[in-house]
Amino acid sequence: MDLFDSELRVIAAAEQLVSGLGSDDNHTVAAAAMDASGRIHTGVNVFHFTGGPCAELVVIGAAAAANAGPLVTIAAVGDRNRGVLAPCGRCRQVILDLHPDALVVVPDNTTGQTSIAPIPALLPHSYRHPDSDPKRLLRFHARYFDAVADGTKTLTVRWNEGHRTGPALAYFENTAHGTLPVEVASVMVKRLDELRPEDLDLTRPSGLERYIANLRGHYPTMPADASVEIVRFRRTAADI
Repeated sequence: MDLFDSELRVIAAAEQLVSGLGSDDNHTVAAAAMDASGRIHTGVNVFHFTGGPCAELVVIGAAAAANAGPLVTIAAVGDRNRGVLAPCGRCRQVILDLHPDALVVVPDNTTGQTSIAPIPALLPHSYRHPDSDPKRLLRFHARYFDAVADGTKTLTVRWNEGHRTGPALAYFENTAHGTLPVEVASVMVKRLDELRPEDLDLTRPSGLERYIANLRGHYPTMPADASVEIVRFRRTAADI
């Protein structure tokens, strides 16, 4: 997935922090995270032989101390010009349990570039802690703000995001719009190549091809036989 300017700011914050760490081997990775209001929180790892926390865990704690709420983007950068680092297995599990709708910046070892992925995609066939009850986000492009706000948009299709029914916040990417409270009414999983117009409330069969083309534009690596989520939601009156 392509990075928005807001996500590039998260990377830049981590890069700036790691550049000032010096030569202390106890602190070699910096992380930054953005919350749904656009604030950026930062932290560094704490190496210790007893098992000190990774930078991602430190920044999650720092964000919680600032009453940040759900995090939307997380990035970690190594010192000594190591660049963006992928989270370890423990960090992936923690992010999945506490911020399951966060996008994580990861390196692409093939191209040398960075990309961004939803945390469920980094932890397939995952275990989820039964006691975790995170606030959920339903991410949208900024162009959908009015349609979600006035209740005319009530359906969206997602891939590799792992949505569930219940209260959530509609979050509009790379925009000054605030979040809107919504209720996810249903999540139906269906193969992309088996979608029908009626699944998406489309009145014309030709609309399905355009819908899938737009979906592929958002998820360029999505295979033809991917299982997608048809998420139905409604705008609610109160925040969660």
